[in-house]
Amino acid sequence: PIVLVNQIHQITERVILLIILIYGVSYISEATVKEQQHSLETALQRSVIQCYAVEGTYPPSLDYIKTHYGLTYDEDTFFVDYTIVGSNLLPDITIIRLK
Repeated sequence: PIVLVNQIHQITERVILLIILIYGVSYISEATVKEQQHSLETALQRSVIQCYAVEGTYPPSLDYIKTHYGLTYDEDTFFVDYTIVGSNLLPDITIIRLK
């Protein structure tokens, strides 16, 4: 009976450690995606403002920013809605996390 109790105790410890490990990896992954989203927001804002400063107009599309200002991001993780409001108005940019 004592051997059985010890074995159950060891299994329980391993399961608890595994759960903690899985939670830790999940937490780190979530933090990484949030940081990626923040970096994407910052890069988009800078690219839009730089385009306006250099060219005198806001970028006509998201593809224009990608082509002319080198914006790259994980399109499987984020959807970017880039809507022109007016020729001299800052575009409306919405970033939606897909995963």
